[in-house]
Amino acid sequence: MSLELLILGSNSAAFAHRRHHTAQVFKLQEQHFLIDCGEGTQLLMKRNKVKLSRIDHIFISHLHGDHYFGLIGLLSTMHLFGRKKELLLVGPPGLKEILQLQLRHSETSLNFHIRFVEFTPGESEMVMDHPKFTVTSLPMDHRVPCSGYLFKEKPKKRRINRNKLQDVQLSNLDIMRLKEGEDVLNADGSVKYENKLLTLDPNPSFSYAFFSDTKLRPQLQDIIKGVDLLYHEATFANDMAERAVQTYHTTAEQAAKYAKEAEVGKLILGHFSARYKELDPILKEAKAVFENSYLAIEGTKFVVDGK
Repeated sequence: MSLELLILGSNSAAFAHRRHHTAQVFKLQEQHFLIDCGEGTQLLMKRNKVKLSRIDHIFISHLHGDHYFGLIGLLSTMHLFGRKKELLLVGPPGLKEILQLQLRHSETSLNFHIRFVEFTPGESEMVMDHPKFTVTSLPMDHRVPCSGYLFKEKPKKRRINRNKLQDVQLSNLDIMRLKEGEDVLNADGSVKYENKLLTLDPNPSFSYAFFSDTKLRPQLQDIIKGVDLLYHEATFANDMAERAVQTYHTTAEQAAKYAKEAEVGKLILGHFSARYKELDPILKEAKAVFENSYLAIEGTKFVVDGK
């Protein structure tokens, strides 16, 4: 079991230096999520061999064009390809209205149902509850309502130690109880097999936090503490810190300090300003504070598997 993050687009407001607008594909528990959908996202998906049919969940952070202008095109292509499966679309208030307007004036009726979930601006709340994981909105501090997202696996069950089963007789119910951490009991209620003797610790549960456009959000550090992977915008280097404040963005150094204080496993920096043709200054600045920092280079895949 693992989580995978594929970077599709990593630039900020303008396409520049062969870098595209924000978009990424996240995989967890065999589920594929598209996070943000800037202009050209479906072309980047094709370039990176991502099948549209695998995307059943789309999460949009906010209504600045570089984060969602590719969405209506992507949905239209899904429709033309004959999609029938329901699609979950999580995003800010107003997104549903925009899409309905676009579809109405193009006289398009999609073949598939979209289940809209609106996050509540300024609040952290569960927006998806899957049997194996949850997704929680993370309120950002930006010029318009904006949310990041925390993807978090639920605790896994204990594992049966197959090497210990040669001399024991267990029913399916016994195995289920052992996986739940229980001892297996005789009919009289006495212990037949101790759980600790027949099981191994659960596999680790993984987590990923996506921070979209924002100033620093210290109030979210406890929520994301210890996540395996954090994507944090780093629009500017620290010499543009004043500009970052004015535009509700973050510097690489600020993002690295945040990651260090939150004790995350790995930091991915993205949403780069078009002023930076080369990104070495961004990475160098972050690594000086938090060594386990990386750039969101398009086409790069980040994998966390606990090994």
